[in-house]
Amino acid sequence: MISEWLAGLQYRLGATIDTAGHIVPDTSWSARLQGSDRLWMLIEGTHVLSLMLFAGTILFVDLRLLGAVLRSVPVSRVAGSLLPWTVAGFLVTVTTGSALFFSDPLEYFHNFAFRLKALFLLGAAVNIFWFHFRVQANRPQWDGAEVPPRAARISAATSLAVWFAVIVAGRYMAYDWVKCMNPGALVSEIAQCSTYDATLAEIDAETAQ
Repeated sequence: MISEWLAGLQYRLGATIDTAGHIVPDTSWSARLQGSDRLWMLIEGTHVLSLMLFAGTILFVDLRLLGAVLRSVPVSRVAGSLLPWTVAGFLVTVTTGSALFFSDPLEYFHNFAFRLKALFLLGAAVNIFWFHFRVQANRPQWDGAEVPPRAARISAATSLAVWFAVIVAGRYMAYDWVKCMNPGALVSEIAQCSTYDATLAEIDAETAQ
């Protein structure tokens, strides 16, 4: 069902329909976005830069929580001074990332690396909630400590690991072996390539030749 909805988003939304009721190829909004080199490059470049900003601020906060940098500066001061940049980077990253996903949603959804990335993002979200609602509850007691307590360090190390994994998985999304083009058995199973192929066949039947 998700694949069918994404196929409609990619191939039907905004597309031109001919007199026979068929979809005219490359006329949907997704296709136009993907076919616009300048707009695509602008979105992708902005996505990379905003991700660097977001990841960089997260890195500094995590290193402070590990007691590796700025040990004389309270954690709250480090986090507070970087928070506006973190939020800005996050919002722009999500916005541009959503636009990139919209350009080819069906293929991305059935991309092995994308599914790994989504899993790591879920892990990052769980870690954020755990830190803010459990670890940070008694922060006034250790805010100025050169080396925060073990729970804070574990959360920081987890944050570094999962965000690194998110970036690596995102980088690997471009490789053919993680797509449903010519997948191995493992990739085909996890990415549900049989569903991808069936959905494409349905779209082909609706598309003008």
